[in-house]
Amino acid sequence: MFLGQYLHSFDDKGRLTVPARFRDSLAEGAVVVQGLDQNLMVLTQAAFEVVYQRLMAMNLTDPAARALRRLILGTAFPLELDSAGRILIPQNLRSLVGLESEAMLVGQGDYFEVWAPVPWKDQETELHDPAVNAQRFATLDLSTR
Repeated sequence: MFLGQYLHSFDDKGRLTVPARFRDSLAEGAVVVQGLDQNLMVLTQAAFEVVYQRLMAMNLTDPAARALRRLILGTAFPLELDSAGRILIPQNLRSLVGLESEAMLVGQGDYFEVWAPVPWKDQETELHDPAVNAQRFATLDLSTR
């Protein structure tokens, strides 16, 4: 499970150190894709397979389905942890979301997001606004039972 926030730096070869707590979940490999915000998503192989099957089941005549497939499958890149616990994120994906020397890794349960620090700070500011949250989350059921 991916939980928490971690700030890590890219090395000179574009490799990103994965937090030690995340590494066991990536042992079987992972896939990085363009996220739905100004970020990347790193999914375990199992989580990506679920997303892939859902994408493949979508109606090809639906323009939104085709666009979503392009967005996710067209940017998908397989990842493997190296012996030092790093992943290599392709330059085109790093450029797409403005990643330069540092990245914020944000756990999302079954996957984690990779953000450039400035857009993440903007996202965090928005997430900490109680008035906005009261309206945004009012219709969602976040029950513990």
